[in-house]
Amino acid sequence: MNTPFTKRLATVQREKKSCLCVGLDPDVDRLPPHLGSSAIDAVRRFTADIIEATSDVAAAYKFNFAFFEALGSDGMHLLRELVPIARQYALTIADAKRGDIGNSASFYARSVFDHLGFDAVTVAPYMGRDAVEPFLSRSGTCAFVLVRTSNPGGNDLQLLDVGGTPLYERVARLSSSWAETQPGEPGFVVGASDLEAMARLRALHPDVPFLIPGVGAQGGNARQVMAAAAGGPLLVNSSRSILYASTNKGFAEAAGRAARELAAELNPYAIE
Repeated sequence: MNTPFTKRLATVQREKKSCLCVGLDPDVDRLPPHLGSSAIDAVRRFTADIIEATSDVAAAYKFNFAFFEALGSDGMHLLRELVPIARQYALTIADAKRGDIGNSASFYARSVFDHLGFDAVTVAPYMGRDAVEPFLSRSGTCAFVLVRTSNPGGNDLQLLDVGGTPLYERVARLSSSWAETQPGEPGFVVGASDLEAMARLRALHPDVPFLIPGVGAQGGNARQVMAAAAGGPLLVNSSRSILYASTNKGFAEAAGRAARELAAELNPYAIE
């Protein structure tokens, strides 16, 4: 993957006129009952059908590792099976939130990029440069660093004053600097719950891709998000509002409709 991540992202977004990222969080307890009693088989059918139904508008798929790891070793085998299916249609993001010391981080990077074949990964920056840098070591990939998250607890640390600026701004600046000598690209996870921070980060980092959770079931406004993040590359993630648009046998068709409706709101070529 020698082509930079942001160039590949721009290509798929032009083709689909969409910046939608579909979050794949297959909760066994919420799957349609007709998929059967085997958790692995039900998740396999559900996820593959969701991918197929949303493939015309999904610019990326974000696999939440927690839902697959909870299924044990079979879940990780299933993850390896599903990623190539998703990559036929879009870019893929490992939502693993890795963030360990350098040596361990390098092995996590090997797992995500070399073994599982993801295009990008989410990374926790609390342990600093040596926890993030290994995920920037491969050309054509992106490390989306948790900068300003949408969960309520994000305020506990991210808004702390650090020399006159909030900690999230310092994390963003450091993450960009760590990538300067690396072949991979940095990205920021920026939640839809803080539009002011989003606009501020975009002004400071116009070329950095944003991965934006919080639109859909979490209440983020699509048009407000697009306005705040405009001027640079972005992916807006939606999970539950698409995955569980219906819990009957027509779940895939309902997911496809929900994805197309949201993608139309998020059309990057329709921003006024």
